[in-house]
Amino acid sequence: MGAILGLAVTMCMVFGGYILAGGKMSIILKSLPFEMMMIGGAATGAFLAANDFSTIKHTGGDVIAAVTGPKWKKKDYQDLLCMMHELLSVLKENPVDIEAHIESPNESEIFQRYPKILKDHEAVEMICDTIRSMIMNFDNVHQVEELLEKHLESLLEERLHGSHALQSMADALPALGIVAAVLGVIKTMASIDKPPEVLGGMIGGALVGTFLGVFLAYGVVGPLAAKVAHTRKEEHFFYSMIGEMLVSSLHQNPVNICLEVARRHAPARVRPSFDEVEEAVKGLRQAA
Repeated sequence: MGAILGLAVTMCMVFGGYILAGGKMSIILKSLPFEMMMIGGAATGAFLAANDFSTIKHTGGDVIAAVTGPKWKKKDYQDLLCMMHELLSVLKENPVDIEAHIESPNESEIFQRYPKILKDHEAVEMICDTIRSMIMNFDNVHQVEELLEKHLESLLEERLHGSHALQSMADALPALGIVAAVLGVIKTMASIDKPPEVLGGMIGGALVGTFLGVFLAYGVVGPLAAKVAHTRKEEHFFYSMIGEMLVSSLHQNPVNICLEVARRHAPARVRPSFDEVEEAVKGLRQAA
């Protein structure tokens, strides 16, 4: 909701200040539909031309995520720690038993206890593939660790495609605003024989294009791209925590140490406390 509030404040301050200074909204409103058609249409066309269908589709989801906030909440981070505690405990006690869980996660009792995580294909795939690699290359710790690091880097790069696409659009908007303004000036020059008051209105309408391009770039699309990047980077901590726990397990650390290493890696605002994790793990032991 912060994105909506920020946009509302920006518009109120810009147009409110303009009106208080004696400006008239009529000239802006009269030119706005045509200027928006040229600038917005050109920006959308350039966006479609520059990106593949996958990026275009993900960008829509990115915008929604920027408005609603990161996908993973505090409870999800705690659930992840509990789930990994169960999986790593099975892995350390008997590596053979873990195969049933990683080969068919949808049928695994452990994964089924955490439905939100189970629905996330990236998280489940990372856990299962890495544990499978750990079993296959148990003596080659660094190779498995390197594979995991590359997977995390690739995942983050893919999740930031939407923000990069939006930022490219923001960078182009001022120039597209100038294009619309130049077209408005061309139209005005074709009517040079008109009275000054008419020419003034036409020039003012042409300048709306420049204003709109700059305003959309730095007041709307640019901040939205930054918000998308921030949201996706925060969500990536969830996957990084999976990596931290698996790497710690690779180095033969006890399960509780693996969890603590990952817990400290979580974003501060959604990080479960040590006591909260301890109580949740105790609850798992009692339920078992």
